[in-house]
Amino acid sequence: MARRRLGFWRRLAVTLVKPPLNIWTRRTWLGMEHLAQDTGIIIVANHLSHADPLVSAHYIYDAGRWPQYLGKASLFRLPVIGSLLYKTRQIPVERGTVDAARSLETLIAAVRAGGTVVIYPEGTTTREPELWPMRGKTGAARLALATNAPVIPVAMWGPEKMFDPRTKKLNLRPRIPVTVVAGPPVDLTRWAGAAPTKTTLDEMTDEMMLRLRDMLAEVRGTTPPPLWSPNARRDTTGARATTTGDRREGGDAGPAGDTAGGAA
Repeated sequence: MARRRLGFWRRLAVTLVKPPLNIWTRRTWLGMEHLAQDTGIIIVANHLSHADPLVSAHYIYDAGRWPQYLGKASLFRLPVIGSLLYKTRQIPVERGTVDAARSLETLIAAVRAGGTVVIYPEGTTTREPELWPMRGKTGAARLALATNAPVIPVAMWGPEKMFDPRTKKLNLRPRIPVTVVAGPPVDLTRWAGAAPTKTTLDEMTDEMMLRLRDMLAEVRGTTPPPLWSPNARRDTTGARATTTGDRREGGDAGPAGDTAGGAA
């Protein structure tokens, strides 16, 4: 999206948020060319820290797109905050209600309008002790099936040094190194036109999370573990490459899944 078309509220958000981030972080941005699509895209990202939305939004904005995050609908009903979220084109999501289907329609409309919808499939910051990705929920897979939009994986490492979710410590020292890398669209062609059954959604979600895990392993320079679930014992067979053999456990999160939201 051209910078000149941002409008007052989004430009104000950039003015308020980007200068502090330029001081707070020392950035390594990789793979931005994968965001240069001629259509709406779905970004799936790993979730390390509450600082993730700031870092990923900075990256996406620098890549020339405006990020649209998903947030609890209740936030959009708050005075002032709700208005700002709407004006910066963030997306309210109803979770666990009869309005969940309407939330999916909102997401579909945003993607079809050329938007950049950002989803954290894990639904919360990872509980894996070494901050590897957990098994994901199925909202991104539902959206991908409904829109056929490219699903771009974005792996991050470094936001946990800004705010560590394990210790709850905020680190305000300047120039904290952060790395964000985007990869080519996840290959979901084998599920094209498939019905959104639990098996299909689980397999698509695993494919996304395995890509994120392996990309993060390249950034960290180490071998990744199998996908982790807080409700299951870790598989002892060792890490896999990019197959969907690591099965997802747990129930469906609804049309939009559980996501994290923010604006930059």
